[in-house]
Amino acid sequence: MSTLVQGRTERLTSAQRNAFWGSFGGWALDGFNWQIFALVLAPTMAELLPKVGVPATDANVAWYGEISAAIFLGGWGFAFIWGPIADRFGRKPTMMASILMYGVFTAAAGLSTNVWEWDAFRFLAAVGIGGEWAMAGTLLAEIVPEARRARFGGLMHSAAYWGVLVVSAIYLLFGTALGWRGMLIIGLIPALAVYVVRRTMPEPERWQHVAAASNGGLLRPLAEVFSSEYRKRTIVNLLLLVACVIGLWAGTTYVPTAMHDLAVRAGYSASAVVHASSAASMLVAAFTVIGCFAVPWLANRIGRRGTLAIMFALMIAGTLGTYAIAYPAHSVGAFFAFLPLLGLGGASFAVFTIWLPEQYPTRMRATAFAVNTTLSRWVAAGGTFAIGWGIHASGGLAIPLSWTAAVFAAGIALVVTAPETRGQSLPA
Repeated sequence: MSTLVQGRTERLTSAQRNAFWGSFGGWALDGFNWQIFALVLAPTMAELLPKVGVPATDANVAWYGEISAAIFLGGWGFAFIWGPIADRFGRKPTMMASILMYGVFTAAAGLSTNVWEWDAFRFLAAVGIGGEWAMAGTLLAEIVPEARRARFGGLMHSAAYWGVLVVSAIYLLFGTALGWRGMLIIGLIPALAVYVVRRTMPEPERWQHVAAASNGGLLRPLAEVFSSEYRKRTIVNLLLLVACVIGLWAGTTYVPTAMHDLAVRAGYSASAVVHASSAASMLVAAFTVIGCFAVPWLANRIGRRGTLAIMFALMIAGTLGTYAIAYPAHSVGAFFAFLPLLGLGGASFAVFTIWLPEQYPTRMRATAFAVNTTLSRWVAAGGTFAIGWGIHASGGLAIPLSWTAAVFAAGIALVVTAPETRGQSLPA
């Protein structure tokens, strides 16, 4: 790899390469694990709901699945604590701890005997999953060359969707044989990656210099994120991420479940249902990877705000196409046709991988990143729960999931109030 600095080519150092691949790998494994839960949601609910006396109807599976998603978001919200830990003790050990946590508890969910145990383990896995994005994004922003920071941020964010692609392929090829329990148990793989991260990942010099001069307490950066100087941008970032999470979680995360329903209604065999659900997830993930490659290019040309607005517009089109048109028509073909729009729009999160580190200084950067990307999940959990109630009340996915397009429309209106950081250096 190389980077352009003042018109000349400069090769990345070994430490910078290790930082990129370590962040890439950690975030890829994160995507690997969160997608497992989405892929196995329908069969898991179908098996575990009767164990607590709830019939496994389509409406109940969707309703309790949405409750489970809200619980997952609640756990992700508690992941804000990783930020102050990283600002105090370092990016590398905090990343290792978060990876270990989500790997162990994803595997534990595979041993669940009822839906409440499943939700408890899913909550704890989410606490670990929520920390990885903030740690990887912060570490990479602080260690790669300034001139190529946006590019590497977009490439790193695509890693989660490579993880989604890999686990979807595993489900496609081996899902029937492994079952939902086997799929969750292989979620232990990320815990093994901690050894590799420990050996190869560097600690950013930016953080080391600030840490050496710091005498603040563990929670000082947390208070500073909401100080008068940063309060407005933090609130705006939180609201924009709420729009991302409510719409993306309710929309693309329910793609496997929606495809499962369509395939069953179309008379597919059990193995064909699994294959259709996996293929739908893989298609969305593949186009999200393409979107992550496009985001840095757009962000450097039209700005961070304009790029996010484009991603939100794509999500509106994709959400309405899949859930307002294709799903009510029971058309597998039309559903697949609109999935690329959902995939491209899902790269909205990659904008924040580039944008959030540019808005806060090193002494509080990990905390600010974690607060914005995790506390937004608490607000979104309420919206997701409301969507789940809508699914239960309407008896299907179409109406409530179609309405999530309105959340992205609100996000487009809000994005103009956020600070534009295109062309600015990373704050010291």
